[in-house]
Amino acid sequence: MFLLNQILKRSIMNKAELIAKIADDAGITKTQANDSLDSFIDAVTKTLKSGGKVTLVGFGTFSVSKRAARNGRNPQTGAVIKIKAKKVARFKAGKELSAKL
Repeated sequence: MFLLNQILKRSIMNKAELIAKIADDAGITKTQANDSLDSFIDAVTKTLKSGGKVTLVGFGTFSVSKRAARNGRNPQTGAVIKIKAKKVARFKAGKELSAKL
């Protein structure tokens, strides 16, 4: 079980690890890498919020789609509940990213 946990932990990268990797690869400080990543996230968020798309050729496309209202079930009681319609963020991997996986 310990080995499985170690394997799973290594396959997940958190924000701090991503910032450290960006800083190392780009030869910049972690603070600068953090600012850059925050700026990227903010730009993508603002674009999606306004109804746009963000396309990074070779990497993928961030977009927004609408999820229709639907009925669900309360797992404890089995009662039918209504789930409201909402907008959700989507990511579609580009051809180059898909090929590398």
